[in-house]
Amino acid sequence: MKNIIRQLRSNNDWSQATLADQLQVSRQTINALETGKYDPSLPLAFAISKLFKLPLEKIFQVEE
Repeated sequence: MKNIIRQLRSNNDWSQATLADQLQVSRQTINALETGKYDPSLPLAFAISKLFKLPLEKIFQVEE
C-alpha cells in the first residue's frame, strides 16, 4: 500500500518522532509506514486520517 505520510509530515515540519508522539506509536513505526514496509492497522489509519484532516483514500492508495 502506498501512502503520502512522509509528504504530509514534511508539510507540517514534523519529525518522525513528533508524528509518532501524536499518534502514540514508535518512531520506527512511522519509518516503516513511510517506507512501505508496514501497512497500518485500521485504528492507526483512522488516527492518521483524523490528524491530517484528510479522508483515508487521499492518504493511502492500494498498489496494483
